[in-house]
Parts: sequence; C-alpha cells; structure tokens
Amino acid sequence: MTTEAIHDSHGHDEHHDHKMTGIKRWLYTTNHKDIGTLYLWFAFIMLLTGGALAMLIRAELFQPGLQLMEPDFFNQLTTTHGLIMVFGAIMPAFTGFANWMIPMMIGAPDMALPRMNNWSFWILPFAFSILIASFFMESGAPNFGWTFYAPLSTTYSNGSTAFFVFAVHIMGISSIMGAINVIVTIMNMRAPGMTYMKMPLFVWTFFITAYLLIAVMPVLAGAVTMLLTDTYFGTSFFDAAGGGDPVLFQHIFWFFGHPEVYIMILPAFGIVSTIIPAFARKKLFGYSSMVYATASIAFLSFIVWAHHMFTTGMPLFGELFFMYCTMLIAVPTGVKVFNWVATMWRGALTFEVPMLFSIAFVILFTIGGFSGLMLAMTPIDFQYHDTYFVVAHFHYVLVTGSLFSIFAGTYYWLPKWTGNMYHSGLAKTHFWCSLISVNVLFFPMHFLGLAGMPRRIPDYALQFADFNKWVSIGGFAFGLSQLIFLAVIIKCIKGGEKAEAKPWDGAEGLEWTVPSPAPYHTFETPPKID
Repeated sequence: MTTEAIHDSHGHDEHHDHKMTGIKRWLYTTNHKDIGTLYLWFAFIMLLTGGALAMLIRAELFQPGLQLMEPDFFNQLTTTHGLIMVFGAIMPAFTGFANWMIPMMIGAPDMALPRMNNWSFWILPFAFSILIASFFMESGAPNFGWTFYAPLSTTYSNGSTAFFVFAVHIMGISSIMGAINVIVTIMNMRAPGMTYMKMPLFVWTFFITAYLLIAVMPVLAGAVTMLLTDTYFGTSFFDAAGGGDPVLFQHIFWFFGHPEVYIMILPAFGIVSTIIPAFARKKLFGYSSMVYATASIAFLSFIVWAHHMFTTGMPLFGELFFMYCTMLIAVPTGVKVFNWVATMWRGALTFEVPMLFSIAFVILFTIGGFSGLMLAMTPIDFQYHDTYFVVAHFHYVLVTGSLFSIFAGTYYWLPKWTGNMYHSGLAKTHFWCSLISVNVLFFPMHFLGLAGMPRRIPDYALQFADFNKWVSIGGFAFGLSQLIFLAVIIKCIKGGEKAEAKPWDGAEGLEWTVPSPAPYHTFETPPKID
C-alpha cells in the first residue's frame, strides 16, 4: 500500500488523532485514557458524596435517641448512600480502570467504539444529578432502601419515585454501553499472538464482568419499570389486591442484585491478581484455574439469588437448593484466595503501597467471605437476617474488598497515568489510617448484629450504645482518611519524582513497555506477543 493510500485510509480518523485542549478535550474526547480519567474522577466525587451521607447516618447513630434528623430523612440517607456507592462509586471506578488499562494490556490502539464510550460516561453525571436533586424536592429523596422493595417503593413511596426510576434507567444504559464496548474491544482488538489464555487476569475478570452486566442490567430495568407502572399507571405487578405478589419483586430484584455483587468484586480480583505477582516477583500461581474460577463464580451467581429471601416463606426444597448453591460459590472464591497466598509464598516480597492494600484486601475480603458463608445457612440466616451482621458482611466485601482494590490499583498504575511517582510516606499514612479505621467501623457491627440490632433504624435500644459509638468514631476516621488519598493524587498530578516506564521491578505486561506518562496514542503499531 502506498503512503498516499495509507494517508487516505486514515483520513476518517483525523478527528481522533487531534488532541483538543481545555474543556472541549473532556467533553468531546474519544480517547480511552481521557474517558478512563473522567470515570475515575467521577467515581471519587461520588465516593466522597456517598461517604458524607454515611457520616450523617453515623452521626445520628452515635448515641441512642433521635439527635439530628427525623426517621424519614434517615431513610432517605440510607437509600441514597447505597445507590450512590454501588452505582456511582464502585462500578464507575472499575469502568475507569477498564477504559484506561484494557487497550494498553491487550495492545489495542483504543476502545472499539470510542464515540459510544464518550456517551456512556457523559450520561452518568446527569443520572446522579437527578438522584441527588431529589433531596431538594418537597417530598424528599427516595426513602425505601437501596433495594427498593415493593410495596415500600410503590404504595408507600414519596413523590420522587419517578426521578429515582429515571436515574436508574440512565445508569443501566451507561453500564450496558460500557460492557458492549469492553467485549467488542477484547474480542476484536487484541495484539497478534495475544490468545485468550495469555490475557492479563484483569482483562479476563472485566471481560466476564461485562457479560454479567449485559445479562442483568435489563432485569433491573424491568423491575424499576414495573415499579413505575404500579406507582403511577394503575398496574398491580406487586400488589396482592390486584392479583400481584410483593415477593415477586424480591425475586426479580435479587436475580439482578446477586450477580451485581460479583460485578463489583470480580474486577477487584483482577487488580489484586495483577499486583500480588508484581511485588512477590513471581508468576501468578495457577493462572488458568483463576480464569476458570472467575467464570464459575459468574455462572453460579445466577443461581443463588434467593439466599436474600430465606425469611419470605420459601418452600423447604427452595431453601435447601439456594443454601447449597451459595455454599458452593465459596469453592471458586477459595481457589482464588489460595492462589494469591501461594503466589506470595516464598516470593521476594516488598511492601509498597499497592501491595499493602492488596494483602489487606486478601485478609479482610476473606472475613467478608466467611460471614457470607454463615449467612448462606438457612436456619442461621433466620437469626441474622436484616441485622447489623448483614451490614458488616457486605461492607467487608465492598469496602475492604472492592474499594481497597481500587486504592491498590490506583497506586499501582498512578505513575503510568501521571508520569510522576506519588509521595510514598503520605500514601502509607492513607493505608494505615484506612486499615485501622475501617476495622473499627465495621468489625463491631458483627457483634451488634449477633446481639439482635436491626439495620436501617435511626434509633436503637440502650444496650447497643457502646458499640455504636465505636462504629461511628471509626466511620468518621475512615471518611476523613480519604482526604489523605485526595492529597496524594493531587500532589502526584502536580509533580514529583519522574516515573520510569516500569517503576515496579516485578511488574509484567504491555502497559509497562510504553513511557510514563502513557502517550496519547499507546500503540501506533500493534506489539507482537511471543
């Protein structure tokens, strides 16, 4: 092909090659790195927003009695805190990592569908603006819990339900577009020689996560649409008086909701499986078993949803089926934990900040896994259901799990993103403050739950006062610790010691073959994989 022909064939890409500046760069960008950055900053803003709501919740629960707010406002806080953290902080953060890292890891020039990529991000701020703006409506924000069970969200809901439904639809559209983009990119744009079983584990975990998103987001859309028509259009999907069934809502919601839990943890497994080998200076133990374990978890996640519903009066056979399936999901998860520990075993370990967060992840996520196994057992779940034990369980999975992996991944790839090394001392301060405070925050909740304290209540009996005081202190400390994280990031962006192309000795992968900061277009010609 002549140079003219090559020039002509790339003519349609000129808009993509031209790097805009100022606000236009961020509004119109189709570059995967810019879009990844937008997702990560948006997720961090949402983390601080959701965290501020959590601190209000803990301020109210600092001592018995109603201190600061009416019970209805307390319910609005618990609902929006959950929605913002799940859909606004954790999921967009992982999508930010996927956008930034997947093309670099598989040797692709960009994401496959760059314009759709831009759109999938820019509809998100509008979704959360709608949700947060409902606080300023006359009737207030949604107040029926982040799981929005009918009839709380239909018959007894306040005037903001339609806004909530619209916001959830937009979030779902964003997730589905992002997932399609990831799948098309991974399937079609891998560098020559990069077979599926040579892909980095982070690419694998997000590949499987993308399929989960496409499978379950339409289920959520169906649930909120039925909820909308029940509330405003006279249908009775979930109204027993009209021939519907309120328990049907729980089945539909949790058929989405349980795979959703794995949508928030599988990418975390991928990040930790990338970091631990780098700082143990060993290859990941059992790579193929990790891939199969991830796929097994994704498959099993579809057949365990009713363990959230043991107390609804399910037939005994149903309880046994869901109990055994839930216990079974611990096997591939256990394989992963074993492989991480085996990778560290006799490795030449060093404890840089990404490794510290990864080791904390392995230990604390395992605690969350064990409490999940306890909740899987039907007769025991009857005691624990809707207590603070459940709150402790899923926060160990999603905070010391998902969030710690996000911190680990940020510290690991930050030199590649900014071209500067971050302040190690400040980052270690962030780690230790977060580690100590997160355990003061969530560990006592196990005991509160075992003692019988129900969740989602603004007031409680006197015997729970001491533990709640400690939990609230831990909550404030953990929230304020994230300001250290913000300081580390800003300091690193502004300058510091220049990062090499490969700042970590044991790091492997294509992303370390390009300079730091990564160039605007990573691979002009695809790299060859041996």
